[in-house]
Amino acid sequence: MVLRVFADNQPVTSIVNAVRALFAEQPVGNDIWIALGWCVGILVVAYAFAMNAYRRKIS
Repeated sequence: MVLRVFADNQPVTSIVNAVRALFAEQPVGNDIWIALGWCVGILVVAYAFAMNAYRRKIS
């Protein structure tokens, strides 16, 4: 179930579509917002894991 939801909404397609449209000077539509949302979400999760590892290391 979780894998199916991720497969239907995975970040690669929206990021590639947005970049392709930007390079081709075509209208991007909603793909840019979805791509940016995924990038920010991945960044937040990675930051949380990195800070958790850093805090454990210095404790």
